[in-house]
Amino acid sequence: MLHKPQTTLAFTKIIAACMLLVAASCKQPGEAPPYRPDKPDTNPSFAFLTPEESMKTMHLPEGYHLELVASEPMVQEPVAVVWDANGKMYVAEMRSYMQDINGTGEHLPVCRISLLEDTNGDGKMDKHSVFIDSLVLPRMMLPLDDKLVVSETYTYNLYSYRDSNGDGVADEKTMVFHNDAPDNANLEHQKSGLIWNIDNYIYVTYNPVRYRYDNGMLVADSLNDSPGGQWGLTSDDYGRLFYSSAGGEEPAVNFQQNPKYGRLDFDDQRIADFDSVYPIIITPDVQGGADRLRKDSTLNHFTASCGQTVYRGDKLPATMRGDLFICEPVGRLIRRAKVINKDGETFVKNAYDKAEFLTSSDMNFRPVNTSTGPDGCMYIVDMYHGIIQESAWTKEGSYLRPQIQRKNLDKNIGRGRIYRLVHDGYKPGPKPNLLKAGSDELVKTLSNANGWWRDNAQRLLVIRGDKSVTPQLESLVLSNDAALYTRLHALWTLDGLHALSPQLLQKMFTDKAPEMRCAAIRITEPLLAKGDSTLLTQLEPLKNDTTADVKIQLALSLRFSKTAQAKALLNELATNNKANKFVVHATTKSLEEGDEALNKLRADIAYMPWRDRKLVMDGALNFRQLCATCHGPEGKGLPSKVAPPLAGSARVNGNMDVVIRILLNGLQGPVDNKKYPDVMPAQGANEDDYIAEVLSYIRNSMGNKASVVHRDDIRRVRKEVGDRNTSWTLDELNKVKNSVETKGL
Repeated sequence: MLHKPQTTLAFTKIIAACMLLVAASCKQPGEAPPYRPDKPDTNPSFAFLTPEESMKTMHLPEGYHLELVASEPMVQEPVAVVWDANGKMYVAEMRSYMQDINGTGEHLPVCRISLLEDTNGDGKMDKHSVFIDSLVLPRMMLPLDDKLVVSETYTYNLYSYRDSNGDGVADEKTMVFHNDAPDNANLEHQKSGLIWNIDNYIYVTYNPVRYRYDNGMLVADSLNDSPGGQWGLTSDDYGRLFYSSAGGEEPAVNFQQNPKYGRLDFDDQRIADFDSVYPIIITPDVQGGADRLRKDSTLNHFTASCGQTVYRGDKLPATMRGDLFICEPVGRLIRRAKVINKDGETFVKNAYDKAEFLTSSDMNFRPVNTSTGPDGCMYIVDMYHGIIQESAWTKEGSYLRPQIQRKNLDKNIGRGRIYRLVHDGYKPGPKPNLLKAGSDELVKTLSNANGWWRDNAQRLLVIRGDKSVTPQLESLVLSNDAALYTRLHALWTLDGLHALSPQLLQKMFTDKAPEMRCAAIRITEPLLAKGDSTLLTQLEPLKNDTTADVKIQLALSLRFSKTAQAKALLNELATNNKANKFVVHATTKSLEEGDEALNKLRADIAYMPWRDRKLVMDGALNFRQLCATCHGPEGKGLPSKVAPPLAGSARVNGNMDVVIRILLNGLQGPVDNKKYPDVMPAQGANEDDYIAEVLSYIRNSMGNKASVVHRDDIRRVRKEVGDRNTSWTLDELNKVKNSVETKGL
């Protein structure tokens, strides 16, 4: 259950202080506010523009500029970029994505990953090769050493690819994670990310799993809950992860704590009107329809947030460092957010007043990803695609379909651009050559001001497993001169090498930097799980730490110890920190045994036959991974009200034929006399077992009580529905309900 805090006078003062802090931090010499016209462009051209023409439509704060890095025909439908440790760029191209309004051929293996290089140092890619061809919608890439791990859509399997002869084409393919179960969810509701975090875990969105590198393989570590999020995942210098949920219309979520401890969002974490957006052109092609438009026909709310990154480079103004950038391709804009920590809680706030960092009047500009590059600049991936919504939402009868056709957006395919963000007075950094660097040089690289270099140095050191550099790493950890980010990387590298001594770890419990103390506490968790009483004694003084973040981390980590000593310490933390909602939440959750909600569910369905119990429990996981995005984790809806509540719903508790039809074909509003900005997308592409599990869970949780749904029920209704490809209305479903009841079913 998410913590629902009460607004207090003290908290109001905190927010006011935060807002003043943000305003001050954005005041940079020579930087004027972002471009904001008196009136939006109400008649923008829908014509395709060249990259040079398109850049003229883009507006940035004073001093910032875009440079073209690559464009069609070199890359087409790009969705993500990564670099290997030598600075070669890999581009994932979803070349089958929405090639017409029906999504024809979307599952065909015609996509690819391109390898790009800048051979003359001018910042523009001039060498191209197809690194991997014949892929199905590649969505995640992770460079290791000289290998690239790739994930395709509709599968959980992960493969690494390697070019053994240097011709720019992968000729070695190795499975590094094996799971043959198909992932039949809509491609917009599948995992993304695959980022190697500072804690040496590799994180993704959606799936309740993270990975650890072990001798060439990725080993899964299960999470108790889905971390949420959709397209895009990023982390800051301290390993804090930032997710984004386009389906839930929540641009920044689950950034309060590591997903290993479960999902957590506070109602106040997005300051003021953070969810409102400010495009400079009308937005006819918004899935939410008129409810998502202002009177001037501009988008009023995030509806496609994705591709976020925390800027961690060193070749843009220092005021940008640590800022969160979020793409909004429907609004043709990119948000810049300040990230603020106050008493252990993290807040995000628009860096500008009713304006955006980057806006464009090019109707085909579709920013879908951002990233800090090896040169210290920030990169923007522009899919430059007419349709930015998957076919489940563009069917006959949808709001979007006529808007797309009226503006000929379905005609813009086969394009794509990658830009580099630069600033006056700054020169991009040098090209890296870390794959050939020795371990000693990689240790020195942990002091680089650009987070991209530090990340790669740590990753290569852990992959190599070279413990000979342990003394140098220990020296960095204890250094009074090294930057905090350097010391953190050195500490986590030692942990990744399994070379961190108990003596050094104990010293970190009293380190001057709270971030080091927090990291040290996290590192103890495997030892706490083994019941190490000596370690608990060493940790006990941290209950009185002067920094809330340290007490919160202590409370979170103590859940891994099931000893009476740990529980006593948790109770003491809770008693002495009642004024801090995060400490209270962390201690409460850590004192609970397992997942309280699932334990209650198990008790509630204990009377059922075991096959039915399995249906419900499997459905709980499916629901949390997908349905909770719009309906909320408890089925009560979200604050953004993108979908109706399921808890206590008459349709959920009523005749199963109705809810099966909704899952198979979708539902269009209004629902119960309320208009929602979204349609319920069809889930009929999923297997019968999956749908039966989800419906069985929904009908036996959240206060609902109805019969479970079996595979044969889904098959029967599929036959009755036939080849229908449009969403249901409530009037139609009422007729179905009455017809079924008349038959006595």
